[in-house]
Amino acid sequence: MTDQTIAAGLARFVAAKLPSAREVRVESVERAHGGASRETYRCELRWREDDAEVTRRWVVRRDPASSLIETERNIEFAAYASFQRSGVPVPAVLFLEHDPQWLQRPFFVMEWIDGAAANPFAADPYGTQREVLGEQFWRILGRIAAADAAATELAGKIELPLPQDCWLRELDRWQAVIDQDELEPQPIARAAIRWLRRHPPPPPARVTVVHGDYRSGNFLASPDGRIRAVLDWEMCHFGDPHEDLGWACDPLWGGMTGERPGQLIEKECGLELWQEESGIAVDRAALQWWEIFAQVKGLAIWISASKEYLTGASKDPVLLLSGWLCTERHNRLLSARMAEMIEPQR
Repeated sequence: MTDQTIAAGLARFVAAKLPSAREVRVESVERAHGGASRETYRCELRWREDDAEVTRRWVVRRDPASSLIETERNIEFAAYASFQRSGVPVPAVLFLEHDPQWLQRPFFVMEWIDGAAANPFAADPYGTQREVLGEQFWRILGRIAAADAAATELAGKIELPLPQDCWLRELDRWQAVIDQDELEPQPIARAAIRWLRRHPPPPPARVTVVHGDYRSGNFLASPDGRIRAVLDWEMCHFGDPHEDLGWACDPLWGGMTGERPGQLIEKECGLELWQEESGIAVDRAALQWWEIFAQVKGLAIWISASKEYLTGASKDPVLLLSGWLCTERHNRLLSARMAEMIEPQR
């Protein structure tokens, strides 16, 4: 589907959904590449309403023909809706559309937020703003964990697990992805899975909203160093808040060292800020387990990416890069981490 057909379909959609809108025009459509689970388009629209001309800038998130990870648009939409007008900056969500008549596949529409998303693999993605952005990064994650899960828009749409079941549900989920998508043996991931099953983490004090992909690169920042929007909620669920900590702390996003997660502020400083905002004490045993889990989860995603690309289901170069570079890096990280865990037992 070309940009022109996206524009034509979106114009028809707006005219149908907003009866007061006349002479609807989609002035521009720009595909934002890099997403792994949904196609993203930035669109500028104009129409006449009464005697005024209205201009809107929206983002359209459309289901892809194939995806690195299978996600549910209803849940992603509800996740954004859950944090409207909160201390967690998110775009306003506008429409959730299941009917494929407009854009050939289901989609949702949200507000376009100005800002830049840094490349998490760049040598120094945030420069002199790393400290101010780092403090916001951890405080916002704490606010997500502080939210009353049962009072969010997600409640009733996804299961609220028992605290003691959080780890097993997520480990089962991502092991199943490896089982289904691996094209060659994965001995490092399998060894880590065995360790994780033999050493379950302590249950969380309470079950919270888990973003699922909270890391550098998944937020928009303004030139003055303000986080304007947290994006990419497609893996959002209820679970142990340490899961988001483990993912955010993964050395893959921090120059492979882990000293400054996301190449922002030092890890211990970030964890202290998270505790202040969430009201939850970091359990070090739980964090250790979820940090190892994060690397297994990462490998599951990259293995899935490899399968999508190598079997011809998709020729998106993002999948090729993820399947090659990120798999290699996570295998190295995980093998070193497992050596640390096993060595004291010898």
